[in-house]
Amino acid sequence: MQAIAKVLRRFLLVLSIGILIWMVLSNYIFVFSKSVTGEIMEVERVTQPTAVIGSTMSAEQMFSFAVMIRSETGEIYSASSEDRQWAVAKKGYCVEARFYPYPPWNLDKAGTYFNARLVKVLSDCNRAPPPKAPGEPAASAQVAPAPSPQSAK
Repeated sequence: MQAIAKVLRRFLLVLSIGILIWMVLSNYIFVFSKSVTGEIMEVERVTQPTAVIGSTMSAEQMFSFAVMIRSETGEIYSASSEDRQWAVAKKGYCVEARFYPYPPWNLDKAGTYFNARLVKVLSDCNRAPPPKAPGEPAASAQVAPAPSPQSAK
């Protein structure tokens, strides 16, 4: 009886691990998606609107974009997208986007992103002030010039 219980426990453990692995692999792009907050460096329509006239293009092909975002850490992310919201996004806008990776078993595209989704447009990128030139005093250290003796008369 104990042998049957032991075999049954092993079977359930193996089955549970198999189901877990299957769930991760079948939802790989969602499990390993990346949320990127930063400034749009480029957003380009892949298919120009003039090419649409008289052709038999699907809506996905018509609203296909290439997106490049510099994150707050300085890392640059790029992806393709079929999200229509990118049509109103412009270079310099600060956004929060979700990037979905190609799975590693898709060897020719592994390590790259697709289907970038525009989550929201932000009002500010929290940019750091530009660096000061060497020898330039800090803004708080600047002192107003003393009045000249002639202006005191």
